[in-house]
Amino acid sequence: MLLGTLMTALLAVTPSYVAANEPNGITWREQHAHITVDSNHNYTLEGPFGRRNISVAAWQTQTASPLFDGLFALAQDDLQRDSVNAIADDAFDRGQAIPCHCFETGEKWHYVWTRDLSYAVDLGLWRFDPARAKASLRFKLSDVREPGAAQGLYVLQDTGSGGSWPISTDRMVWFLGARHLLGDQAFAEQVRQALTDTLAQDRQYVFDTDYGLYRGETSFLDWREQSYPGWTAKDVSFIAQSFALSTNVLHYEALRLAATLAAQHGDSKAADYRAQAQALKLAINTHFWRSNRGLYMSYIGSDGAPFEAYDLLGTALAITSGVAEGDRARAALANYPSWPAGSPVIWPERADQPIYHNRAIWPFVSAYALRAARTVNDPARIAHELLSLMRGSALAGSNMENFELTTQAIHVDDGLLSGPVVDSPRQLWSVAGYLDMVIQGVFGLTDDGRIEPKLPVSLVPMLFGDKQRISLQLPEQQITLVRPRSLDGDLLIAGNTRHDGTQTVVELKAVSAPSLPLRTDAALFAPPTPAAPTATRDGTYWRIGVSGKASPFKNMLYIDGKPHGMIDGATRIAQQPTRQCLSVTRLADDGLESLPGPSLCLGDMTRIGGAWPRHWTAPTDSRFEVALNYTNDHGPINTGITAAVKWLDVQCDGSAAQSLPLVMPHSSGEQRSTTARSTRAIFTAHAGARCVFSLSEGFNMSLLRHNAHYTGGQGGIDGALNTAAMGDLLIVPTP
Repeated sequence: MLLGTLMTALLAVTPSYVAANEPNGITWREQHAHITVDSNHNYTLEGPFGRRNISVAAWQTQTASPLFDGLFALAQDDLQRDSVNAIADDAFDRGQAIPCHCFETGEKWHYVWTRDLSYAVDLGLWRFDPARAKASLRFKLSDVREPGAAQGLYVLQDTGSGGSWPISTDRMVWFLGARHLLGDQAFAEQVRQALTDTLAQDRQYVFDTDYGLYRGETSFLDWREQSYPGWTAKDVSFIAQSFALSTNVLHYEALRLAATLAAQHGDSKAADYRAQAQALKLAINTHFWRSNRGLYMSYIGSDGAPFEAYDLLGTALAITSGVAEGDRARAALANYPSWPAGSPVIWPERADQPIYHNRAIWPFVSAYALRAARTVNDPARIAHELLSLMRGSALAGSNMENFELTTQAIHVDDGLLSGPVVDSPRQLWSVAGYLDMVIQGVFGLTDDGRIEPKLPVSLVPMLFGDKQRISLQLPEQQITLVRPRSLDGDLLIAGNTRHDGTQTVVELKAVSAPSLPLRTDAALFAPPTPAAPTATRDGTYWRIGVSGKASPFKNMLYIDGKPHGMIDGATRIAQQPTRQCLSVTRLADDGLESLPGPSLCLGDMTRIGGAWPRHWTAPTDSRFEVALNYTNDHGPINTGITAAVKWLDVQCDGSAAQSLPLVMPHSSGEQRSTTARSTRAIFTAHAGARCVFSLSEGFNMSLLRHNAHYTGGQGGIDGALNTAAMGDLLIVPTP
């Protein structure tokens, strides 16, 4: 019976969601989709979107489910529509067409973006059109247009938060896609050069030696107030200083690839790359694992502060990369919540934000979650993600960018919170995710060519029906899966396998791989984020409070990233000679914690103004925190390529020279009327030492030759731009 497992897996949770199933269709929340097929394998899909005719596909499946077979053809049809010979975006070349044998991003997005493309290629587009995949990836490489800047071949970080890199630092995703296409020697050499240069640049600018992690924004979750505290909408320096799980896993994967390529070329750097990868894996597991939740946090603060924020992509990448292993990997996936329609890309949700990343299912992330479920042999999660991908594609008539979480609709009216705010048919990474679900998720064709099916027994009625065999026909290969006589188990894996010319026949066998129950009891929303704490002097103490309206929630005080205790109206902390940074979260009765409010930092701060170089004498032997007041009005806070990046060169008597990167993101209108504060850095000095501070040029994305085509803001067609108006230098001793 078609989608019989949909009834089994979901009906017990919410009976009203599934009204009926039929051999060629699906009903979900009173939405219906139905497919017919003619003798030539042309399909007609009808649903809430209307009617869509789907031509016979080059890659075909033959199962008991015409809907499953037809949706595979639909994904290939979407891919053909995304395969273009020219791309365009209003922010580049003033919207004029740019010749490129590329994949465009979707029906609404006619350009090539680094992360969308790279995840899509990794999810299997390298199989379908390797030439187009390589051309698209090459489009996102660039050398440097300014002769005085550090030369190299770099992956582009697209326009983004606060003026792009190094606030957003997930450009390493490029190598996730490129690693599949190294059979082309010319392309492989470009990959190796770009990998060497880009890794070195990120190590220099965004690697934190204290935590052993790379700084920067979460990958893909780049609408700040959707997943970060709401106050970051006006101040992204916090994001530039924080650490994200997904972005660090991408650096781990890049380091592993660099070690492999270096070893192949007899390069002595291979050992260094391996050591860096192993150290990064340890640091990720040390700092991101929240044991009381059994989950990896999505991001943590610059001081290591834990946050009640989790994301499915980061979790899945940690599992598929091998950063998360064994019981921890299984627990991380099992403890991540699911809803009947699918798995949310972030959790918990924000009650004050519209639907986009918030309260949403993104099919490409579901595809990575399916990969993670295969990695840990979790039949229930495999089936859950697979059915979510099928249902979304069928009811929308295309592989959409995203869906609302509880209904899997492409739009839900909820006043100012309606959404998804933006959605697009044939979104490239959604298309790739669907194709990967079929090729690897069902038929088990892995990236390295092995055939390792891991089919939940619960999917047998849908896929096999009364058939003994199902097959995947590729241009030069056919994979046939043979149903076992006994279904006494939870998961079907490969048994006897035989090869007959271009055909591979896999006899499946059932094994016991008990499903971890889907987590369906999680609260949807976190408590609202509080305001910054207040501090008033009380003798040698600070009396701590929370500003704003009275709240039914408890308030938890953090000091320098460590939980201190509840604020009860009489909370006092001792004044210290060093900097103390305080923040507050709110706790619900069930223990779920809000995101932190803005920090309040206490301590005697020295301000140094005037012309450069600037001078200062260290009062004690200490580590000192330093930052700059500044204004960067070269672009809006949510996009652009002109984050200002400088080196603060520190020369203190009795100490070696120290060079510290300072990042000055685009500042909001409110900050421009006062001053913003750069990212912070740490230097050391001895008591009485005279220190001299000077500035030298750093690097930003406007320096890349590719961005000479940028017409959406400053730093593009009119020339590179890496400046900000600088105010006082701020120095305070640290604990």
